[in-house]
Amino acid sequence: MDRVLQIVGAMNRGGIETFLMNLYRNIDRSKIQFDFLVHTDSESAYDEEIRELGGRIFPIKPRRDGILNNRKSLEEFFKAHNDYKVVHQHLSSLTYIEPLKIAKKYGIPYRVVHGHNIRQGGSSVHRYVHWLNQLFVESYATDFFACSDLSAKWTYPERIYKKNKFKIVNNAIESEKFKFNGKVRKEMRSVFGIAEDAFVVGHVGRFHPQKNHDFLIDIFREIHTKNNNSVLLLVGDGVLRSQIEKKISDIGLTENVIFTGVRKDVETIFQVMDAFVFPSLYEGLGIVLVEAQAAGLKCFTSNKVVPKDVNVTGLVRFLDLNKAPTYWAYEILRNSSYLRGSTTEDIKKYGYDIYYVAQDIQEWYVSKIN
Repeated sequence: MDRVLQIVGAMNRGGIETFLMNLYRNIDRSKIQFDFLVHTDSESAYDEEIRELGGRIFPIKPRRDGILNNRKSLEEFFKAHNDYKVVHQHLSSLTYIEPLKIAKKYGIPYRVVHGHNIRQGGSSVHRYVHWLNQLFVESYATDFFACSDLSAKWTYPERIYKKNKFKIVNNAIESEKFKFNGKVRKEMRSVFGIAEDAFVVGHVGRFHPQKNHDFLIDIFREIHTKNNNSVLLLVGDGVLRSQIEKKISDIGLTENVIFTGVRKDVETIFQVMDAFVFPSLYEGLGIVLVEAQAAGLKCFTSNKVVPKDVNVTGLVRFLDLNKAPTYWAYEILRNSSYLRGSTTEDIKKYGYDIYYVAQDIQEWYVSKIN
């Protein structure tokens, strides 16, 4: 059995990590195993499952503990584990590619860089480092993956993009798990104390500036003004949660907003919703939009900053972030009546079912290892 090293920040329930776990669950683990190099020594949400599936988790010092400590930790790891044929680093920008540099130094033959975003967050320093690393990334990575064409165009230098030297890997899901189920919908509404006739607006995402929760609350306030039998269901956690909770309290909607926290059963939470609203400031693709479509939900997301590739079922509406919350609310409410059906075949047709993506990536890994 050969092992591939996946390099991530931490294996918590984010978009990159969810995709990676979908992939891990669906490869043939008698042929390929995954190990995980993580930048934390804290236990993460997926760690227990990783160990159960046969994976190993190796913590190293993160950059916040000091650049020199981080580099020393990487040096020590790759010096002791230089028998990998493939390492695969997942990132939101090229700000941090040190693992690829050290992997090359210790003779790892195949070093994959995998872009999952279309814009740089953080300071001007981060944006400068991303641009600087674009100049040199071909010196350290041997292969270039991206979650969408837009992500490849932003992440990699023009010479890589124009020569089509990258591979698109769809952020695929286990589509059958998300299929609409009326019985589950009724049960889960009862669990959350939501009336059967209530209009439920849903969102899944960490509480981070990128996800634009502040604007989402403004949209929901307008929806609730027009339909007081409406509920906002927020799935996730993060640094801005308390700030959002305060805003909701200040506008008097505490009784109409439900915070679920991080959930293992997000596929059942989608059954509760009537509309999925995702006004992100930028996304590499937005795997939760694929999940929401798999549950038969109409989705409302940001235009220009969310790739059009994500609309694999025709259920996604792209709305202008420069439009007022009243406009978003109007569009959501006027599209609120529809019959939810199965979208599984569309998900499969457009290559977003994990079974097919897992087979493709597994074959790619095997071809390199052999």
